[in-house]
Amino acid sequence: MSFTVYVPRDAGALSLGAETTAETIASEAQRRELEVQVVRNGSRGLYWLEPLVEVVTPAGRVAYGPVQAGDVAGLFDADFLHGGAHALGHGRTEQIPYLAKQERLTFARVGIVDPRSLADYRAHGGYRGLHNALQLAPAEIVKAVTDSGLRGRGGAAFPTGIKWKTCMDASAAQKYIVCNADEGDSGTYADRMIMEGDPFVLIEGMTIAGLAVGATQGYIYLRCEYPHARDALNAAIATAASAGHLGADILGSGRAFQLEVRMAAGAYICGEETSLLESLEGKRGQVRFKPPLPAIEGLFGQPTVINNVVTLASVPIILDQGGAHYRDFGMGRSRGTLPIQLAGNLRRAGLVEKAFGVTLRELIEDFGGGTFSGRPLKTVQIGGPLGAYIPLSRLDTPIDYEAFAAIGGMLGHGGIVAFDDSVDMAAQARYAMEFCAIESCGKCTPCRIGSTRGVEVIDRLLAGAERTQNEVLLRDLCQTMLHGSLCALGGMAPFPVLSALDHYPEDFSRPA
Repeated sequence: MSFTVYVPRDAGALSLGAETTAETIASEAQRRELEVQVVRNGSRGLYWLEPLVEVVTPAGRVAYGPVQAGDVAGLFDADFLHGGAHALGHGRTEQIPYLAKQERLTFARVGIVDPRSLADYRAHGGYRGLHNALQLAPAEIVKAVTDSGLRGRGGAAFPTGIKWKTCMDASAAQKYIVCNADEGDSGTYADRMIMEGDPFVLIEGMTIAGLAVGATQGYIYLRCEYPHARDALNAAIATAASAGHLGADILGSGRAFQLEVRMAAGAYICGEETSLLESLEGKRGQVRFKPPLPAIEGLFGQPTVINNVVTLASVPIILDQGGAHYRDFGMGRSRGTLPIQLAGNLRRAGLVEKAFGVTLRELIEDFGGGTFSGRPLKTVQIGGPLGAYIPLSRLDTPIDYEAFAAIGGMLGHGGIVAFDDSVDMAAQARYAMEFCAIESCGKCTPCRIGSTRGVEVIDRLLAGAERTQNEVLLRDLCQTMLHGSLCALGGMAPFPVLSALDHYPEDFSRPA
C-alpha cells in the first residue's frame, strides 16, 4: 500500500527544520519497508505549527505539527499514515479553526498542490482563467477585472482595471507587464508564499494581463533575498513554456507572452514602482517624476503595467469565476479578499486570507491568539516599517482601505506586526525616521534631509531639551515630508512618528 505525505518546502518551514523532517520521514519509511511518497508543497501559513506534516487518508488530509526529525519515529509508531492519534495531531487539516474560518481565493491552492507540478495546478482549477481570457477581446478582460473591484494589493490600492485600461489604450509597438515581487515590508510574506507555493498562478495572472493590454513581455522583479522563490518561479516558467502556456503562440492562439525573472538590487526604495523600473533598466534605483505614468511611459519608455504578486495572482480566479464572484466578497470600495500576514508578538503568527470587513480585533485575538509573551498588547503596526501604530482603542476598525485612511493609517501589503506593553514607542518612532534616512534614494529634499533632521529632533526630544518646541518642530517637519516628498518613502515615514506621538505621548516624556 502506498501513502502520500506532504512536507512544505516553503522558506519559512525550511527555516524551522522542514528539510530534515522530510528526509527523516523518507528514511524512516524505507527502514520500515513502507511505500511513502513525500510531496514538497507550499506552507498553509500556520507558521506556529511548521514544519506541518500532512498525510493523505480516505477522510482527507490529516495534519501533524510542528514535526521535528526527532518526532518522526513516534509518528510512525502511532500509525500516523492512517491518521493515528498523536500529541502533535490536529485532525483534518481543513477543519483546523485557523484555516476553516478563512476565505481563500488567491491562496486557494497554496499548501495544497505540488508547486512544481503543472498537472496538479490544472487539477485544482489552474489555467481555466487563461482559457477564458483567450476567448475574450482585450477590453472584455479589462472589464472583468474592473467589475471585480480589484485594487492594487501592494500599498496604494489603485483600481487595477483603470491601470490596465490606461495601458491598453496607449499606442505602442511594445508593452510590458512587470510584477513587483520586491517584498520588503516588515511582517510581510504573502508574495513569497505564493511564489514558492503556487507559482503557476502568478504566471497565469501575468499572462492574462499581457493579453488584456497587448503586452508580449513580462518581468518578475524578485527580491534578492528570495532564492527559493527564484528557483520555484524559474522551474514553473520552464514548465509552462514547454506546455505552450508561455511563448510565441500561447495554446495555439497566435498570441505571445514571454516571461523572465530578474533579481532585485537589494534596496528598499526599489519597491516603489518607478524606482523599480530604473533598477530593471540597469540604472541606480531612484524615483521618477510622475507624470508620465508607467502605464503610458514605463519600462524602457514603453507602456507598462506594474502590479504586485498578490494583485496579479488574484486575476486568474476573476477570469475563471467572473468579476461578480470576486466582488461579492468585501465591503464598501474594498472588494474581494486580502491575504493578511500576522507577525510580531503573537501566539499564532501566520497568513489569514479574509474578505474585507474583518476587524483588527478578530485578527489579533481570534486568529493570532493574543501576545506570545502573555503580556498585554500595546499596539499593532500595519503597512510595513512606515505604517501607522494603531492603539487598542481602534482595534475594532474593519480591514478596509477607506476605514484605515479615516484613522490615519493604511493597509499597505497587509502585514500586521503586534507589540506588547514592553515596547518603547519613542524608540520605534526614531527607528522609522532612521530607516527612511538610510533607505532614501536621495532624489528629493524632504525625504533626504527631512528624515536626517527628524532623527536629530527626536534625539533632542528624548534628551528632554525644549520638549514643547521640539515636538512642534517634529510635527512641522513631518507635515513637510508628508506633502513634499516625491514618493511614499518620505511621504509615509511620518505615519509611525505622528501616530506614536499622538497615542503614546508618555513614551516621549522620559526624565531629562
